[in-house]
Amino acid sequence: MAWPFSHSSYMCISLLLLLLLVSLASQSCNGLNSFGFDIHHRFSDPVKGIMEIDMLPQKGTSEYYVAMAHRDRIFRGRRLAGDHQTPLTFAAGNSTYEIANFGFLHFANVSVGTPALSFLVALDTGSNLFWLPCNCTSCVKGLKASNGEVIPFNIYDLKGSSTGQNVLCGNSLCEEQSQCPSSSDTCPYQVNYLSNGTSTTGFLVEDVLHLITDDDQAKDSNTPITFGCGQNQTGAFLDGAAPNGLLGLGMRNVSVPSILANQGLTSNIFSMCFGSDGYGRITFGDNGSLDQGKTPFNLMASDPTYNISITQLIVGGNVADIEFHAIFDSGTSFTSLKDPPYIQITQSFDSLIKLKRNSSSDLPFEYCYDISPNQKIEVPTLNLTMKSGDNYFVIDPIVTVTGEDAGLLCLAIMNSDDVNIIGQNFMTGYRVTFDRENMFLGWKESNCYDDELSNLPINRSHSPAVSPALAVNPEATSNPSNDPPNHSFQIKPASVFMMASFLILAIL
Repeated sequence: MAWPFSHSSYMCISLLLLLLLVSLASQSCNGLNSFGFDIHHRFSDPVKGIMEIDMLPQKGTSEYYVAMAHRDRIFRGRRLAGDHQTPLTFAAGNSTYEIANFGFLHFANVSVGTPALSFLVALDTGSNLFWLPCNCTSCVKGLKASNGEVIPFNIYDLKGSSTGQNVLCGNSLCEEQSQCPSSSDTCPYQVNYLSNGTSTTGFLVEDVLHLITDDDQAKDSNTPITFGCGQNQTGAFLDGAAPNGLLGLGMRNVSVPSILANQGLTSNIFSMCFGSDGYGRITFGDNGSLDQGKTPFNLMASDPTYNISITQLIVGGNVADIEFHAIFDSGTSFTSLKDPPYIQITQSFDSLIKLKRNSSSDLPFEYCYDISPNQKIEVPTLNLTMKSGDNYFVIDPIVTVTGEDAGLLCLAIMNSDDVNIIGQNFMTGYRVTFDRENMFLGWKESNCYDDELSNLPINRSHSPAVSPALAVNPEATSNPSNDPPNHSFQIKPASVFMMASFLILAIL
């Protein structure tokens, strides 16, 4: 499938990545606490504001949704994989930037080494290793403008950092010890992504990751972190996906949350907040809140992931007892389900919504409907009942594409033939807590601006299920049943965004 953007528009999005990278200053830091940072959607207004141009697809256009779904397909086959400390975040702050065209949804600015260098890295709960481009033989090294000017990316150099050192094969974080001639050799690594020949290869190093406490005092913390010196990137990584590195948030010991917890810097918990406007936060050591919903992880020793069980689906008034497993994955734009849950949700939704179905759309969703400006629409609500019994109300399961005279409303779920994934669109409106201490997923409604971080003592035992999370719709807060009420909204006329282009860039 071809990219839905012109070459020049695509390259301008690449420039956005660079400008975000170089505009955020690195800071050094020192201390024991907990850390967090803000996140933004790649197509959010704050990100477009940094560019000071509107060259990105506007949310609500077909280009926007096709772009994110295309990136989901590319990476669908990738390898999934102390109680009172103050939360920690990156030295540049806890903002992240959602940049879906480059393969992953959320990016954050991190600074590494001495002197510190800044990198705009992809954040992914579906992988484990933190890696940076490093002494590359094959990687994205920068951008070339149409006027010939070269704008370089930062590339990590072990010899250029006074605090960097090799990680040896005898280290417990070396997962490729079978490839080592001896325990005193430098540990190699290779991470293969199962689609499109995408991989990263290099060796492990240790250097300081500059963090600050996510509180009013903002104390510095130079934290030793093991990461991959990525010498050879292939496949989509050369086409712009995670061009400046990737920060794995998975469950293995080599991931950043695991390293921070094992060093006693934070509890073994982190949270990600997904705002409806593309703004968000990630915080290491955020223990969640007492009134959040939660459900246990299903753990496989060979490949632990953030896998949960759903036992019931409620669409409007249609209740179905269907139990299935799904992975909460921040690196996927749209939720993707296998049959029978996919059929149950989509057909129930189709039977309840009072709109004419449109089967000729080029959008990546099967269930789309014609809408007109100023039309009031009753949209069936969607609730996932978790294994714990707590309810997860999907706040915004639809997308709309509007024009001056007509538009489309789509149920934003894709059909999968391999694995069930709860994507970022189902997490929108929630602060999601990945509690690896007690092995459960937590969630609470949030706009991501007003969150107060929690460093409550961790409950080492599994307490009874807390009250279910409530939908944003005020009507839902007064509904005592498991059947959330329908909510309505009015379609406002809007022009379909037309992308302009005046700067041609090339990835180097």
